[in-house]
Amino acid sequence: MNLNFELILTLLFILSALFWLANYFLMKKQDGVIEFIASMAPVLGVVLLLRSFIVEPFQIPSKSMVPNLLVGDFILVNKFAYGFRLPVLRYKLYDFGEPERGDVMVFFPPHDDRYFIKRLIGLPGDEVRIIEGVVYINGRQISQKISGDIATTNHVIMNERLAESEHKIQKRLVPSRLSLNHTAIVPEGHYFMMGDNRDNSSDSRVWGPVPEDRLVGKAFARWMYWDEFLSFPSFRRAGWLN
Repeated sequence: MNLNFELILTLLFILSALFWLANYFLMKKQDGVIEFIASMAPVLGVVLLLRSFIVEPFQIPSKSMVPNLLVGDFILVNKFAYGFRLPVLRYKLYDFGEPERGDVMVFFPPHDDRYFIKRLIGLPGDEVRIIEGVVYINGRQISQKISGDIATTNHVIMNERLAESEHKIQKRLVPSRLSLNHTAIVPEGHYFMMGDNRDNSSDSRVWGPVPEDRLVGKAFARWMYWDEFLSFPSFRRAGWLN
């Protein structure tokens, strides 16, 4: 997800809006090109409004959220779950709610301006420990039970419960370096993120907690699946996210 579509869309809207103003107030005679560009302003404005403040679609680029999200899944992200933010600038205009443990979130990590998607594990002030693939929050072990779902010979799928949220995770039978022994205290105004594919995820164990002002929104649904091997999109994986 390297392309900053939000920035491109914002610039296109500003450009078309300027053409609309020029066409409406300044032009003495009609110009087809200017009229056409100006006519795009309302359409681009509606799209920008929807993507920036309501819902934005994303495509999953990596295996870090297996087994819940696969490469090729298209998801919907609630952009107002944690408040209204200005597009591009990310300045919060209004606060609606706080992130909850277990949320699947889209955000910009501290080291990168690309979109990432992970699960929220640690809230501000939490002590998060991962020992041999088991998560402890403030000294309390998080429940993990073997699921009936099929994994590979080297992995196991488990049901993990965070607060009121239960979701599936994938772990190696022999934990990787990421999951052997890690401890972090989450600073105020930050959040600790982890991928559901616990031994194959670059997350807060690698680059640290995510500042609040880099949150984008809460992923809430899969709506389409389309990878490089399919000629046409599939909707068999459509559904809500846990």
